[in-house]
Amino acid sequence: METFFSFLERRVDDCSSLLCVGLDPHVRDLPKPTADAALRFCQDIVRQTAPFAAAFKPNAAFFEAFGPEGWAALYRLVEDIQAESGRIGSMIPVILDAKRGDIASTAEAYARSAFQNLGVHAITLNPYLGRDSLDPFLTVKEKGVFLLCKTSNPGASDLQDLLVNPPGSKTSIPLYRHVAQLAQEWNTGNNIGLVVGATQPEALALVRSAAAELWFLVPGIGAQGGDLKTALQVGLRKDGKGMLVNVSRGIAQAENPKLAAAELRDEILFLQNEIYKNQHN
Repeated sequence: METFFSFLERRVDDCSSLLCVGLDPHVRDLPKPTADAALRFCQDIVRQTAPFAAAFKPNAAFFEAFGPEGWAALYRLVEDIQAESGRIGSMIPVILDAKRGDIASTAEAYARSAFQNLGVHAITLNPYLGRDSLDPFLTVKEKGVFLLCKTSNPGASDLQDLLVNPPGSKTSIPLYRHVAQLAQEWNTGNNIGLVVGATQPEALALVRSAAAELWFLVPGIGAQGGDLKTALQVGLRKDGKGMLVNVSRGIAQAENPKLAAAELRDEILFLQNEIYKNQHN
């Protein structure tokens, strides 16, 4: 059975891209504050950027805000991404940005909602309830999860930077590094990745040292101040892969989203190749 990350890597190779296009239909960007307007906004971005996208990441909150019509629009959007994938001849993964986190039957219901009902390929999760909160998602072997590890928001340090002493450790480490180590240990099914922001490159480097094999979903480039070259230098795996660079506003608010996505894909590819060559010379 194919795992999520083998599926993702095939798409990365197909499109020569590490760009993840975020689909965040802010009401301020819509002609009308309706679910239909949100859907049309995202459909346009998908059509323009699909050739350059390693993945799409719709944010559930912007659709949930419209109630039942919003959920229907999100379902339709996932269908449309799959249809566009068929048109270009390469399936594009859909990562639901939902940041779920709960236990027992509630977690099972969240997993069914995302994987069975919506049909997305991966989801973002909050791991701070522990391993049992992840199990209902991890048992679906062909699907993936990205665990919140070191996020890009200013308040992330309130909790994520706290020093902890994991069992067997002689020194204290930041909590986010412990999360990265656990994720590396738990990734027995090749279906766990991490969300690591680009706004603190030193933390990104530390997470990579703790989770050498995992894929990272990396927000924070552009509008939030993260530097693309620096993030790639410290975040890429030794094979030159392992990062999905998420960009939302920089594409959605561009005068020409297609051109913006193409230029970002090409810039990432150039830097990716340059970094890989420098590391192997």
